[in-house]
Amino acid sequence: MKFKLTSLEKQWILYDVGNSAFTLLTATILPIYFNYLADTAKLASSDYLAYWGYAISISTLLVAALGPTLGSIADTKDFKKKLFCAALLLGVVSCILLGITSSWLIFLIIFVVAKTAYSTSLVFYDSMLTDITTPDRMDSVSSSGYAWGYIGSCIPFILSLAIVLNAEKLSLSMASAMLIAFIITAVWWFFTSVPLIKNYRQLYYADTQKHVVRNSFSRLGKTLKEITHKKKIFFFLLAFFFYIDGVYTIIDMATAYGQSLGLDSTELLLALLVTQIVAFPCALIFGRLSKNQPAARLIRICIFAYFCIALYAIKLDSQFDFWVLAVLVGMFQGAIQALSRSYFGKIIPADKSGEYFGLLDICGKGAAFFGTFLVSFISQLTGSPSAGVGSLSVMFLIGYLLFAKAEKA
Repeated sequence: MKFKLTSLEKQWILYDVGNSAFTLLTATILPIYFNYLADTAKLASSDYLAYWGYAISISTLLVAALGPTLGSIADTKDFKKKLFCAALLLGVVSCILLGITSSWLIFLIIFVVAKTAYSTSLVFYDSMLTDITTPDRMDSVSSSGYAWGYIGSCIPFILSLAIVLNAEKLSLSMASAMLIAFIITAVWWFFTSVPLIKNYRQLYYADTQKHVVRNSFSRLGKTLKEITHKKKIFFFLLAFFFYIDGVYTIIDMATAYGQSLGLDSTELLLALLVTQIVAFPCALIFGRLSKNQPAARLIRICIFAYFCIALYAIKLDSQFDFWVLAVLVGMFQGAIQALSRSYFGKIIPADKSGEYFGLLDICGKGAAFFGTFLVSFISQLTGSPSAGVGSLSVMFLIGYLLFAKAEKA
């Protein structure tokens, strides 16, 4: 029987299409523009990758602090949509502001705000999965979200890339071209969110009480105490901390890494565009495979593949190697994110999805400071960006072993 998405499932997926435009911008054009601002200010090139990595680390630390608390508050009746909208609007406005400043430092500060708002919106968005579909459909719906997010985000990205690369022909300065690119991304992100905002209803929730924030902290405290006794969830969160941290680090620092090796900027962007295109069918394929194969088995395959990718990055020293890396990442990137999201959604209480996905974000985007810091630190310590990226293989190995333990729990 052919799998058909419901109207609400499609609207939920559409937000993945919207927010992925910001993800792609962050992973590609943003680091190059930061490099342009840094060069203009005569910032030492040796510190470029490190400063970018530290900014990402600060952002993810903020999400680690905010995610579980706001997620717990979002579990209160009628709060999830309100908090989602607040995070979305802050992210959209910050995205536009990135194109207004010419200071590399102010740019990094606004970037931290924009990325924090974006990541926080995903805490609420991911937790909506339990409201918009059923457990038996989660793997396919989650995979469809990432798949269409990858291919849909290419539309504003290609428009932005065309303007940035042809700035001189269009009689635009680099700053003006980037401002237009930021506006295109922000508008795309906002308007693809409207259908979900309009029609989403919170089905699972805690009843509204007088002291919402205080009670949310109380519920979160109880959950943190209980979670050590829920071995499957506990070990999955530990495993997720390590393997997804490596995945997000590769996504966040791919362009900065390529530039630090002196690779051509245009070809770097095109290679990462290929990553998005490859990720689209591969995420759908893994979603279909999940109907006949346990999601846990597919996740193990993806973790092992990333372990091999990190080892391959150690020898990367040419444009061709980067293209190969881009294709390999695209094959497993959407699958590991989508299946992890739906796997977690099926093993947690639906009425606590907000706080649980907030905890998941600590172990994922919220904990990604470790990966970016590790790459930055090892790169500076050894003088080799390749050694920095290669160090991520250890994280994938630990994640694989912990995930195997979660399966047995």
